[in-house]
Amino acid sequence: MSLASVGWRAFFDSHADRYDENPFTAHTEAEVDFFLSLYPLSRGATVLDVGCGTGRHAVELAKRGYRVTGVDFSPEMLRVARGKAAVEGVAVEFVEADARTLELGRTFDAAICLCEGGLSLIETSDQAERHDREILAAIARHVKPGGPFLCTTLNGYSAIRQMNDEAVQAGMFDPATMLSQYLDDWSLPEGVRRMTIRERLFIAPEVVRMLEEAGFRCDQVYGGTAGHWGRRPLSLDEVEAMYVSVKK
Repeated sequence: MSLASVGWRAFFDSHADRYDENPFTAHTEAEVDFFLSLYPLSRGATVLDVGCGTGRHAVELAKRGYRVTGVDFSPEMLRVARGKAAVEGVAVEFVEADARTLELGRTFDAAICLCEGGLSLIETSDQAERHDREILAAIARHVKPGGPFLCTTLNGYSAIRQMNDEAVQAGMFDPATMLSQYLDDWSLPEGVRRMTIRERLFIAPEVVRMLEEAGFRCDQVYGGTAGHWGRRPLSLDEVEAMYVSVKK
């Protein structure tokens, strides 16, 4: 679970206009292709995109004939998303909301939550397990029984493999709680930005359990690294893991 020292909403608001310049955003069409290869939805099906950001997946799905609702807590990211939908000439419903307390009053044929789209974005005061459980439960409330749900989230194995006894002694990692906190320099399109990273290092069985508790059946865990999606095992050292689930 990562923490920007300025707060995640403020960070994404300030980063919105440059977000799509990040290299990991370059694979949108291939990612939507892969999603639809897992779940061949009928044209016109409804899709909920939680943590939609600048709407890259939502807009691409709408271009392919799906009725999409994108949810994000950053008004500036949503402003960019609405602009992209207008340029492409597609209708996407964009909703500003906290994913933990999302209540749209209807259910969807499918849902996605990609690139840490809400999952993993904790603030200093957040309790990591509760934060992600609340998001998964909210998504589950909005998916029809039998509806697919695809999410990617941070791969705890990768971060754990980088830890050592020196990190424990420096207070950067607590093996009793699996919490880590450290400073990191992020190379962003607008320049290098120093971030305070606070993470609860979830490994795959823990995420699968949280999905099951929320009301999903997790069928597969794949590697989720941008640009390298596929029906393949999760590599221990890649940053993201992918969870392929269905609403019970």
